[in-house]
Amino acid sequence: MRVPSRSSGPQPGPSVSSPAPARRSPASGRARVVPTAPPDLDAYRDAVAELLVEVGALADASSSRARQVLLDQRLREPAIAAVLDATPQGFIGARETLLLEMARYQPNERTSASDLTALVRIYLLSRIDVMWWRDTTTFLTDDQVDTHPDLVDLEWLRRRGLLAFRYQEQPATMLGRGVRAVRRKLRPDATPRTAGVKFRRTRREVVALLNDLARELARATPPATPPLWVTSLVRSAEHQYQLRRLGYAAMVPSGHCLGWAVDVEMAWFTRFGVRDTLAEILLARQAAGEINVIDEGQAWHVCVAPGARARLRSAYEAEMGA
Repeated sequence: MRVPSRSSGPQPGPSVSSPAPARRSPASGRARVVPTAPPDLDAYRDAVAELLVEVGALADASSSRARQVLLDQRLREPAIAAVLDATPQGFIGARETLLLEMARYQPNERTSASDLTALVRIYLLSRIDVMWWRDTTTFLTDDQVDTHPDLVDLEWLRRRGLLAFRYQEQPATMLGRGVRAVRRKLRPDATPRTAGVKFRRTRREVVALLNDLARELARATPPATPPLWVTSLVRSAEHQYQLRRLGYAAMVPSGHCLGWAVDVEMAWFTRFGVRDTLAEILLARQAAGEINVIDEGQAWHVCVAPGARARLRSAYEAEMGA
């Protein structure tokens, strides 16, 4: 699995509260120095890519002690420590969480983390999201997602022809799940093999980003190509923990629970010969500092960067006539 291309990105935005240990300097016993510039995300992604090679070389179960020593050393490198220290958990909390995730890791058919190397990659690259939005309040419960005024209902927009991308909701009943199963049996490749979104609500800026990506994909691909397909939007922390219990690689804290992250289907587009085109579009947006991208296999995780927020909000208001 390749690591998405790297970008310095914009200056981090605000933070989210977390029960993890208080932020401290990576070097114990010394006062934390407040950086004068945002962390270098080019250097961070480079350092993570190098770390993953070493973690992969220590993949067998007997290497757990060696992996911990490796992480203790490599996470303290300035390029990595600067990002982890700027997250809500701080360096110590982020490090301890990663070690705990690795200790608890069990491969299964649901998780996007196919092995320990993938788990480390997903966790470390997802810290960019929570660093960017560290002052944003987490959506704790399903009810908060369903009623929050900062989120809009995609179904209302879809019925008015205002969405350029597609999604499907999770069936809410046994009957609905049965109908979905029959449709998949009759037409197995008609839609991506995904459970669908639990919540069809998201931020206005995310709608603008997804519409923009969908139009760019349509321009770059043959006319018969299906539109961009979204597999996950906003999640409550309540739902995120449920996904963890089911075996998914649902990281905490998460950009999904802050409302700024989505998952975009990738594997399904291989049958249309345009997966690489979509990947190039996403990676170009990352290189421009507009998003953070994480290759999670079937779907790619995409998070809006704070520097793109104003432009996307203006685009949404212009498109929707707000």
